[in-house]
Amino acid sequence: MKSALFYYPAWRHSLLVCALVSLGGCASIGTQASIATTTTASATSPASAPLVAPERWSQQSAAPGNATQLAAWWGRFNDPQLSALVLRALDANTDVSAALAALQQSRALRDGQQAALGPTVSATASAQRSTAGTGSSATASNRFAAGFDASWEPDIFGGKRAAVDATQADADAALTTLGHVQVSVAAEVAVAYIQLRGYQAQLAIAERNLQSQTETAQIVRWRAQAGLTTEVEVEQAATAVAQTAAQIPALQTTISTMVHSMAVLTGQTPDALTNALATVQPVPLPQEALTLSLPADTLRQRPDVRAAEYQVAAARARVSQAEAARYPGFSLGGTLGLQSLTLGALTDGASLVSSLLASVSAPLLDGGAARATVRAQEAALAQSYASYRATVLTALKEVEDALATLQGDRLRLQQLQAAADSAQAAATLASQRYQSGLIDFQTVLTTQRTLLTTQDSVASARASVSADHVRLYKALGGGWS
Repeated sequence: MKSALFYYPAWRHSLLVCALVSLGGCASIGTQASIATTTTASATSPASAPLVAPERWSQQSAAPGNATQLAAWWGRFNDPQLSALVLRALDANTDVSAALAALQQSRALRDGQQAALGPTVSATASAQRSTAGTGSSATASNRFAAGFDASWEPDIFGGKRAAVDATQADADAALTTLGHVQVSVAAEVAVAYIQLRGYQAQLAIAERNLQSQTETAQIVRWRAQAGLTTEVEVEQAATAVAQTAAQIPALQTTISTMVHSMAVLTGQTPDALTNALATVQPVPLPQEALTLSLPADTLRQRPDVRAAEYQVAAARARVSQAEAARYPGFSLGGTLGLQSLTLGALTDGASLVSSLLASVSAPLLDGGAARATVRAQEAALAQSYASYRATVLTALKEVEDALATLQGDRLRLQQLQAAADSAQAAATLASQRYQSGLIDFQTVLTTQRTLLTTQDSVASARASVSADHVRLYKALGGGWS
């Protein structure tokens, strides 16, 4: 069975010359979408060049073995609360519900078009009473009838079948659009959860440093009382404490808004997760290495690419439908029924009435409206091709960006962790030497500020690396099945 992009015949009157190049072979849509590209009529146009997926990703030195299965990638973080939140969002998120309703609507429209292929039969019944004459000479008569009416329009030129194919492609596109929404929602929930844990880690760091700075400020006051230091150092210590304390309300506010956002993402009121997420947990990280799929395989499994392909198929079918509307239409109709003068006679002695009607209609003069409709559908097809090509290019870019960002953030985290370890050692040593009177207080302040900054950066970088994994899973098309 050919892919939907190859299903419809080429049109002789089309303004476009469409060439589809598979990136790995054709497969039955619904199980494995084929990746294809288009060219325009202009041989010199950049858009006419075939769009071929690279052999491997730029951050991938060798072809992979069996690629990691990503339908439920959130389980790789080994965080039950994260998994529970993602699953709830996939079930209750408003965007997912809307996409599901759109899928149901598109399937209903498809069923309506499918029904139009066959004949229609309806039952009829009537009762009539008529009076002739006036006064005493007037006579009345009754007439009763019951029967069936049937009609059928043969699909000689394939217009109705094309309409069915278009709505079927729309339904398939709606299904993959639902998958795209699921992918996006799962990633959005996971990133929000990771950021929340990152902000909680930053809050804990600020609180620890505030406690340490408060203790240092007390030591400075004791030394000032003993005449070992000046009031300048006391005020410097108080300033450092106040600056660190000022960061805490901002972090608490950010944490609250993140919790509210996650509650709404999971289809709940903003305060629904306040207690559930109050307990501080570490930033989750994937427990296993990710084995990448090849670029062409990634494009096949991304729901937005497959949805764009189905939209091309729908546009091609509508070109066929518009073309068929330029040709004659045929219809067959008939009636079969019973007539009698009394209601009881309908079942005994009624007259049998039947009729058969065949008709044909053909457009003779429409001012070019039918041809204009064809051109409009051909233009819509060209738009869908351009959209498909853009979707494929965006998909490739998102994966490459995610890989590059992940690699960069990993290296950054390593360096920041080394800096934080050194800053911790320097701050501890400076505090000890200050208490012994070997260094001035300015050195203590500098080491404490450096420690706070580096620890805060490590917490932020760790959350960034974890979020980078999520964005990579999303770019690879994970999160739906």
